Amino acid sequence: MTIERPAVTKAAQPADDGPVVRIDGLGKSFDGRVVLDDIGLDVRSGDIVSILGASGGGKSTLLRCVNLLERPDRGTIEVAGEPVFANGRVASGDLARLRQRVGMVFQRFHLFPHLTAVENVVLAQIKAAGVREDEAIATAVRLLRRVGLAHRALAFPEQMSGGEQQRVAIARALALRPAVLLFDEPTSALDPESTGEVLRVMRDLADDGMTMMIVTHEVPFAREISDWVAFIDSGRVVEEGPAAQVLDDPRQTRTQAFLRSYRSSGR
Repeated sequence: MTIERPAVTKAAQPADDGPVVRIDGLGKSFDGRVVLDDIGLDVRSGDIVSILGASGGGKSTLLRCVNLLERPDRGTIEVAGEPVFANGRVASGDLARLRQRVGMVFQRFHLFPHLTAVENVVLAQIKAAGVREDEAIATAVRLLRRVGLAHRALAFPEQMSGGEQQRVAIARALALRPAVLLFDEPTSALDPESTGEVLRVMRDLADDGMTMMIVTHEVPFAREISDWVAFIDSGRVVEEGPAAQVLDDPRQTRTQAFLRSYRSSGR
């Protein structure tokens, strides 16, 4: 079930024309084990939706279903008003086009090690969107500047810190002008300083009105940046609502227990 919510007012947010991402009745199993069970979630233009929950609860699988890195078993997914998955089959006949509309930033960066930072961002545009090389280079330079890495344009991934690599990965995703950006634990592999660098970039994107779905273990960051939080447990959305309500005054026992555990861990 998807909960209706009032519009969020942001300076950079366009008029509310319906969800950018609409998920309804989504189910996914692996080898008979249910990972997602009747998931429903709406993400509107300019929203930042954080997805929290214990490890193994289905959070990352949900993101991977949205851009069809994993194929759901049932349910429906729409992105930017177009069907992606419905009636047990892929509705979008062009996966490359879908993945332009749905940018993905992974835990482990997934940069090409033999390419420089600027080449990684350029290649995504040429291969996925058919952009001319000169245009792709100009966009790559602009986006590397946006994430604070213009001075590292010619560095190879092995020459960069984890935080720098993740920021290159964000620039690469932005280069395709997605309708929504998906972040799968974007800071879990980083040290505290690098984590701060990446979170600053994500705050800037939020201020610019970028629509985002974020799987994260950073509860304070989720509280600060999110418009909406969904807590997933055992493949189901146990609780969702405005970030302050879910994180500061949760109504469901399972959500309360998760947050108590988080606080007691000293994180």
